[in-house]
Amino acid sequence: MSKILIRGAKVLGGEPQDVLIDGETIAEVGVGLSAEGAQVIEADGQILLPGLVDLHTHLREPGREDSETVLTGTRAAASGGFTAVFAMANTFPVADTAGVVEQVWRLGKESGYCDVQPIGAVTVGLEGKKLAELGAMHESAAGVRVFSDDGKCVDDAVIMRRALEYVKAFDGVVAQHAQEPRLTEGAQMNEGIVSAELGLGGWPAVAEESIIARDVLLAEHVGSRVHICHLSTAGSVEIVRWAKSRGIDVTAEVTPHHLLLTDELVRSYNPVYKVNPPLRTEADVMALREALADGTIDIVATDHAPHPHEDKDCEWGAAAMGMVGLETALSVVQHTMVDTGLLDWEAVADRMSVRPAAIGRLEGHGRPIAAGEPANLTLLDSAYRGVVDPAGFASRSRNTPYEGRELPGRVTHTFLRGRATVVDGNLA
Repeated sequence: MSKILIRGAKVLGGEPQDVLIDGETIAEVGVGLSAEGAQVIEADGQILLPGLVDLHTHLREPGREDSETVLTGTRAAASGGFTAVFAMANTFPVADTAGVVEQVWRLGKESGYCDVQPIGAVTVGLEGKKLAELGAMHESAAGVRVFSDDGKCVDDAVIMRRALEYVKAFDGVVAQHAQEPRLTEGAQMNEGIVSAELGLGGWPAVAEESIIARDVLLAEHVGSRVHICHLSTAGSVEIVRWAKSRGIDVTAEVTPHHLLLTDELVRSYNPVYKVNPPLRTEADVMALREALADGTIDIVATDHAPHPHEDKDCEWGAAAMGMVGLETALSVVQHTMVDTGLLDWEAVADRMSVRPAAIGRLEGHGRPIAAGEPANLTLLDSAYRGVVDPAGFASRSRNTPYEGRELPGRVTHTFLRGRATVVDGNLA
């Protein structure tokens, strides 16, 4: 592998520096670097970040290859600046055995666009009745440490406690989809003024908040790690903040769409805005931004949820829930957090690379941009402004809520262990 010299990049948004990649690692970081025979990339003040890590991605394979495959999903990830993704377990068959998680892990290895770390199901078939083979999945070649029934809540407190106890033995974490099912039967959108005016079934904030409150107490009792998926309400923020003040080992994520979009968009009845958890109010959005800024919310995770055209281009009530997000995540974070002054680029690296890798115990990612470290890197032209056009997505699906919206930032290069997966904004 030849040497690559990135010249004049703002490392973590700081002063321009040069970064020399030699093989799979960073050889040197400094000013005025040179290397004979190296391929030179003129960064011209673009932002250089450690490769992004997504703790919450739906790659759909096996079973729903009409929506996404590991190959198309990782190509989308690379296009968005990601060098690693954690693949959720709600596939067909469910990733609740060592065999299925190893299949996903091997497909990721074959794709070559980013590392794929499978997430194992907490319960058999996501049915919430019996613990899945957590130990076997951890001991498999995939080395699973994150477990989730995402798409469904582990609503049985006894099952949740047992899962927390089990994963503690190997420093694993249970990632909870916080949704009390009895409070959300028939729910179609956030419960509030808009749902009342539209006559759509309301999804109350307490359905999320009650599960989070229960689970942080269970985690405290057991002395284990719990992670809250796609936190979406101001009340949830306060519960997590309280739990952290008590020293409970809880982490939480927010999606890009919950940092930007509100339930007012549902007035259009466009199913592209139908998502789980639902889009909330402007007050919730502001609370989420502030919590991400102050560290109460640890990370940004995309909850990339691809669906084929026929599952979204239909009446609201019949439409599937979910949005694609890998290719727009960094732009939305720049728009909502950086351009508003809530985060600087070093903090973005922390929330979108360092902490996700740490929560998932993923080695080789989320590392400093320094000599001797793996060359997992993302180069972003933060001055770019462009209109989102899903026709150009690498993902197999097009269900983005940002079509036609102008967003800042464009990933120009992504490097996975020194190999360019994206060059000049195009897949390599």
